[in-house]
Amino acid sequence: MEQKKRPTVLYWLLFFASVAAFFGVYKVGGGYCSMVLPFNVTFFAMAMDLM
Repeated sequence: MEQKKRPTVLYWLLFFASVAAFFGVYKVGGGYCSMVLPFNVTFFAMAMDLM
């Protein structure tokens, strides 16, 4: 059974956008930057095709 490879360009873009959001929230809110971490981890895993 052959698995189709999904395009991961969108997930890479979302990962880099979430990293930028992480640093933006860190600059503005400090301790609230941990609220962006689930997006960072999820989009990185999807970009690496682990999920």
